[in-house]
Amino acid sequence: MPESSTAVAEVRLLDGGYGREACSLLYHAYRHEPTFGYLLEAERPGYEHRVRATVRELVKQHFFQELPALGLLLEDRLIGIALIAPPQRRLGITESWAWRMRMLLSTGFRCTRRYLDYHEAVLACLPSGQVHVLPLLGIHPQFQGKHYGEQLLEALHNWCAEDAHSEGVVLDTGNPRYLEFYTRQGYEEIGQIAIGPVLEHVFFHSNPQRVVAARA
Repeated sequence: MPESSTAVAEVRLLDGGYGREACSLLYHAYRHEPTFGYLLEAERPGYEHRVRATVRELVKQHFFQELPALGLLLEDRLIGIALIAPPQRRLGITESWAWRMRMLLSTGFRCTRRYLDYHEAVLACLPSGQVHVLPLLGIHPQFQGKHYGEQLLEALHNWCAEDAHSEGVVLDTGNPRYLEFYTRQGYEEIGQIAIGPVLEHVFFHSNPQRVVAARA
């Protein structure tokens, strides 16, 4: 059950020094997600290895390209993280041939192809304007249900709003249990994608400054 009171975590902009912790956190956050289950063939032996490899390569490439990542820390432990693709970069990580080769070697051709198709489908749903995209976002399972997700998203929205060229934030999920949560946080569903048997929902959250300007 959620605790009645939750300690406020520290928000910190992360660098590559947090790569190992980020990989561990995101592995635990994503290994039971329906989308990853399909993309990485959960029914086939070696699934957990493929999840670890996919998360590792995404995190490694993200920090290699010096893209921003926002973290939540509780007593210096990383409990939440959002990898952020700025408007000018979008989903550019998957365009790296080095990343694609490492994915092929660690997850196989079929899983790599599924992942690339999935990202292209998400890209096709993005608004025409400039937006921040969240390729990976997670709270460690031990800390879920304690309002840290809300803390992370609020900090994320405020951070992205500092970019005057950004219209807002886009994320996606294939897990039905998160739909109401994102709606409560002010997200609007802008698209749905069939990822095999999984229905992926694409959400958009307007830049807070744009919302205030529209109401003024």
